[in-house]
Amino acid sequence: MSAPPGRERRCTRILFVCMGNICRSPLAEALFQNLLERRGLQSGYMVASAGTGNWHVGDPADGRMRATARRHGIELRGRAQQVSPQDFDRFDLMLAMDRANLSQLGRMARDDSDRARIRLLREFDPQAGADLDVPDPYFGGADGFERVYEMVARACEHLLRELEGE
Repeated sequence: MSAPPGRERRCTRILFVCMGNICRSPLAEALFQNLLERRGLQSGYMVASAGTGNWHVGDPADGRMRATARRHGIELRGRAQQVSPQDFDRFDLMLAMDRANLSQLGRMARDDSDRARIRLLREFDPQAGADLDVPDPYFGGADGFERVYEMVARACEHLLRELEGE
């Protein structure tokens, strides 16, 4: 997706989506933003996250996810928000964390153009195999948060490689 010489590159707008926007999607947002900053690519992307539900709107990310991310040098600073139909106008790519989120986004889509923007994040994870869901660690133990971190980090790395044509 690199721009040809002499042409300005269009900003790619990405929304990461999970259920409550307090675990998986804020992690994906922060990880992807960190990758962009490390590679000096932040001007080519706009990244955000949201949840399909409204239970946690305004809340910070789950403390266990913040602690897991912090151990890896990533800070989760955002506040939960809910995805809206207008997000289909604001984002080029909406990456769902699991099939339930994918289905909910599909129901919100207004037309085929909207539906074409929706994908599963783990489609970019070379280790995913047939299991394309990022499991929700909310009701589990610390090991679930670490496992989610590893999946999301790997998927974000490969997503950026694909977007950059590498």
